[in-house]
Amino acid sequence: MEHLAIMKKSWKLTEKIVTGEKKIESRWYKQKRAPWDKIKAGDRIYFKDSGEPVSILATAEKILQFQDLNPKKVKEIITKYGKAIAFQNPEASFNMNKDKKYCMLIYLKNPKKIQPFNIDKKGFGSMSAWISLNSIEEIRK
Repeated sequence: MEHLAIMKKSWKLTEKIVTGEKKIESRWYKQKRAPWDKIKAGDRIYFKDSGEPVSILATAEKILQFQDLNPKKVKEIITKYGKAIAFQNPEASFNMNKDKKYCMLIYLKNPKKIQPFNIDKKGFGSMSAWISLNSIEEIRK
């Protein structure tokens, strides 16, 4: 599968992916949602900042899924993996995620900048932050 991860532009995480400072993409949820049980090692992940074209490609190296989270487990995940996720402020990261029930950690391999391209995510919901597809060509403009 191929995946599109849409990042919050103000957090400037896409640049940290390319430089290798961000080695793990984390997704925190109250309910299971994509890419839960959809992404596998070897899948390709395209990244874009919100409002910008797709500009980065990486490969999923390893996937960790955590469920039935509580504040204690959330704190343990942030303590253990926070640096590789590129969390700048562990306390703020904890406060943002302490009530989440699911967490996915996606280890990134070989991140690189690619020729930017636009997408059309009509039908996926305007708030979709992760889209799993057979091929990125399905939404490439």
